[in-house]
Amino acid sequence: MTIAAALRDSLGPERVHVDRPLGPLTTFRVGGPADVLVETRTSDEVVAVLQIAARSNVPVTLLGGGSNVLVSDAGVRGVVIRMRGGDVHAIERRIVRADAAVTINGLVRWTINHGLAGLEAWAGTPGTVGGAVHGNAHFGGRSIGELIESVRLASRTGSIVDVPAADMAFAYDRSRLQRTDEILLSADFHVADGDPAALRPTARQSLAFRKQTQPLDTPSAGCVFQNPQPGQDVVPDGIPWSAGALVDRAGLKGLRIGGARVSPTHGNFIVNDGAASAADVRQLIERCKESVRERFGVNLREEIVYLGEW
Repeated sequence: MTIAAALRDSLGPERVHVDRPLGPLTTFRVGGPADVLVETRTSDEVVAVLQIAARSNVPVTLLGGGSNVLVSDAGVRGVVIRMRGGDVHAIERRIVRADAAVTINGLVRWTINHGLAGLEAWAGTPGTVGGAVHGNAHFGGRSIGELIESVRLASRTGSIVDVPAADMAFAYDRSRLQRTDEILLSADFHVADGDPAALRPTARQSLAFRKQTQPLDTPSAGCVFQNPQPGQDVVPDGIPWSAGALVDRAGLKGLRIGGARVSPTHGNFIVNDGAASAADVRQLIERCKESVRERFGVNLREEIVYLGEW
């Protein structure tokens, strides 16, 4: 039995797709097909897919919400899990559990509507809880890991473990998931009592700030590069410790390769004008890194994740 047939027996034929193009499922809108794409709706289904793939010795890749990733034009071999749906609920008075497939915006709306404070400033954050925890998403000087009590993880063979935040090795754009290859099933967030009428203006301000400073109307993956970090980098005097500022000062805003362009709005965004390939984007990323290194001596590190065959 093929892996696709085994997955269809488990989940049903409507949620298992062979040679499915992944570009339309990403915010960059580029990338080739998955050998097998599986859409899961619960943690139990994610675990079932992992177990089936492990028995067949087939690699598994997580796609999630499709933001912060660049899929190769050649596509992704093996099984790609696209987590969908998910649930949010309070497990204690000040602890809220969100499944990995829940969007950050969906989590923010849920907490505000239930009069719970702590996440409202994350309104407008692209992607899912799973992706945010994997890369320890940051905004306004805070990281998502600071808000987490604990997480539930699955190994690549489908075993489950609960892990406190202190053991997640959270750092700038980092978590233990990048080292262990574990998969997030859910995360428990700290919250406090709040008034929805007071929380909504904060959410609107955050969303408005993102719209003013980021090219949200054009396909992109979000910020491409990590900001320079003290202790790892040396930034010339007079230049902010910002990847976007370095790209801007290097004169790269508006630079184009094929259908990919450095956004004129924000130097840390590369956008797809509708005709870009993944190769165009990757070449433009390398050009930016080379130019910033030659001009300022700073080695930019990618924040986005590359998926598939490069």
